[in-house]
Amino acid sequence: MAVASAAVLTGCVTVNQQQAGPGMMHGRGAGVVRSACTPTVDPSGATVAVMLGDGGMVRRMHGGRAMLRVVPASVEAGTVTLVARNMGLRTHELVVLPLAPGASVGELPQGADGSVDETGSLGEASAPCAEGAGDGLPSGSVGWVTLDLPAGRYEVVCNLPHHYAAGMADELIVADGS
Repeated sequence: MAVASAAVLTGCVTVNQQQAGPGMMHGRGAGVVRSACTPTVDPSGATVAVMLGDGGMVRRMHGGRAMLRVVPASVEAGTVTLVARNMGLRTHELVVLPLAPGASVGELPQGADGSVDETGSLGEASAPCAEGAGDGLPSGSVGWVTLDLPAGRYEVVCNLPHHYAAGMADELIVADGS
């Protein structure tokens, strides 16, 4: 049995579904919200999918409390649109930071709340069904940011409290296209 409801939010359709499934308490699955908005992507540039997740499924699949994955992990320099899709239950965001030479992902100094200093951030996707900064991407929503990235290494993070500390970071390599 599935129960679904839809709402229109800023040009974005969001569907809240609850599915019954085997092995789920009382025959009910966890609420999953799926966004039907379409990101605005520059067709002349690269598109990078950024998957954000947390909870039980992430722990079983990735061995951690949370995950952030960048696909593909390498693109050519120029216009790059990062499309963040929140597949988890908690609110997330995407922040792009330059990665210093010799540095590794996950090694930035963290504050008491497990977040990192965003000074030097190149862009953020945290507005549901929109481009740029906002209040965070709720479960099932999509946000995006389009940047002009020179060749280099970048750390893509979720910088909400304790999310970076929980492992929500990945590397994006931007190669010289010449």
